[in-house]
Amino acid sequence: MLVLVQCRRTQNLYFQGNALGTTYHIRVQGEGKPLSDKDIQDVIRRLNQSLSTYQGTSLISHINRGDTLPADEHFRYVLERARKIYKATGGRYDPTIGILVNAWGFGPGKRIAGIEKDSSVVDSLMRFVGLNMVHIDTAGIVRKKYPQIFIDFNSIAKGYVIDRIAALIAGKGYRNYLVELGGEVVARGRNIAENRDWIVGIDYPVAGSNAEILELYLRNRAIATSGNYRKFKIDPQTGRKYVHTIDARTGYPAVSHLLSASVLAPDCTDADGWATACMASGLEKAKQYIEARPELDAVLIYSDSTGRIRVWESPGVRALKVED
Repeated sequence: MLVLVQCRRTQNLYFQGNALGTTYHIRVQGEGKPLSDKDIQDVIRRLNQSLSTYQGTSLISHINRGDTLPADEHFRYVLERARKIYKATGGRYDPTIGILVNAWGFGPGKRIAGIEKDSSVVDSLMRFVGLNMVHIDTAGIVRKKYPQIFIDFNSIAKGYVIDRIAALIAGKGYRNYLVELGGEVVARGRNIAENRDWIVGIDYPVAGSNAEILELYLRNRAIATSGNYRKFKIDPQTGRKYVHTIDARTGYPAVSHLLSASVLAPDCTDADGWATACMASGLEKAKQYIEARPELDAVLIYSDSTGRIRVWESPGVRALKVED
């Protein structure tokens, strides 16, 4: 009788690379089956082929061009997760804002010159904004009310990619790992090599700064940060600053004292989506979202009336802070 035994060894693995226009860093500790960087890249490649608006052959790119195609499991899952946040925020968070993201020059599509000076351009595009105009029919086909509707999952897809990488690692039998992609993180178990929980930092919200405003212990949670302090454009004629978060109710860049929102959630899909929702909704609404949802915590960094930087922390965050 031949007995096959799957090899499980104590590991201390580290992976790094490039994906989704940014970098990833992954630490895996403990016992599990063999895991390679190719395994990780295969997950990223499959999800890009479904959800990347920067990849012309992806499923979402075909749908945005007006092709009639069935949703795959990834598109369907992310659409439904996004729809929950869309409904919970009264439409302030809306992935169909993509047509305006492109028009303002923050997406993969062509920027419309002079949009900041012509409100009629924004008004004409707003008729194509509304996640309620996108659905999947009984045959599994993605249907849009207007072919011009441009779906942009970049506000939630990175979190989903991180969750799928985490699922890959868990499927190999590992219980202790940290997955970081572009500053967003899933932490499971503990950092057993250093006998403590994983530590993640939240950056000081000033362009060009690498300083951290605080650090948190993380175990079996995810964190994602959305901010307007790094991605923005300056009108060369007026000097006005336009941030990349577009208000789905107006079609214009959001006007807010909120500089960044870091949201903790059970998984990174929710953390990513809710971080963007907070930025799109402003400080007071963001507080309301977090306080109404016990599964969420947040660190909201904003400027007060004097221009000083302030920090709002939900009660759950205070117990996680790393003290000097």
